[in-house]
Amino acid sequence: MALLRTWGLALGKGTGRPVARLEEDEGPEATRVREAAAAADWATVREVLEARPESEGRTDLLWAVCDTAGVEEWITGVIEAEPEAALPRLVAGLRHVSWGWEARTAARAKDVSRERFETFHARLRTAERHLYEAAEREPGWASPWYCLQVSGRGLEVGPEVARRRFEATVRRAPHHLGAHQQQLQQVCEKWGGSHEEMHAFARASAFGAPAGTLLGQLVAVAHLEEWLSLDPGPDAAHIRRPDVVASLHEAADHSYRHPDSVRRSGRLQVLNSFAMAFSLAGDREAARECFRATEGRVTEFPWSYLDGSDPVAAYRERRSAAGR
Repeated sequence: MALLRTWGLALGKGTGRPVARLEEDEGPEATRVREAAAAADWATVREVLEARPESEGRTDLLWAVCDTAGVEEWITGVIEAEPEAALPRLVAGLRHVSWGWEARTAARAKDVSRERFETFHARLRTAERHLYEAAEREPGWASPWYCLQVSGRGLEVGPEVARRRFEATVRRAPHHLGAHQQQLQQVCEKWGGSHEEMHAFARASAFGAPAGTLLGQLVAVAHLEEWLSLDPGPDAAHIRRPDVVASLHEAADHSYRHPDSVRRSGRLQVLNSFAMAFSLAGDREAARECFRATEGRVTEFPWSYLDGSDPVAAYRERRSAAGR
């Protein structure tokens, strides 16, 4: 489930441009908490997580912990030792979400065995039990509800339940990027929604938020989702339409280009999303702006949409097409 991987940053020999590298960690905290999780060092995991403000500020660190193999083996003992604490249950819940998706794999549903689906659903049901317990113990936390959005999509809880979980998250953290990303997927055509519903949600979320937030990414991702759903030919025609390009610029101006925009968790993925959208739309200047801002740091999403086995290659190809 991790979206970011990092292998460093260097300048391309003779190019004057940073070498494209997959970004893994948002910073030293993520590295520290992942190493602690691998070592079953709960004291350090708790210290790092509690030092980050609850809600979206903690989301990336939670994923760093819960994408770590073996957490499910030791977190149960922590829960037993701290029966009234919410944080161990939150970690156990999200670990079972990540562990569940590991069992399912990223293959198309028709290519996933019945046994894998049974394991996937069993782990997600365990996740939901832990997450509801965390929510009961800390009613003001957004994180359990965000995690329930992720588990709910895997369990196909349906649009009404999914919407209630999204609303529960944003009541506690109104501009939670992860929550909005999950709900955007929920209303996509491929998950039972429609292009119209998806675009309406993206625009309402992006422009209903204060200027400078990262929610403008939703507009770009919505266009990428529609582009992906079309056959070759019509896909290019869609994303190159003048009204689509204009909407990308409008969203960019309201988000990462705005003077009130601040560097924070998630910004790199937003820049990568706009880089891909502008490059596919044929707006080379806007694409170059985004590629320069990424400094060669590639996020797995959305480039995996173009090349699931090598997102960096997809990034490099589109960056080269955008020119210098």
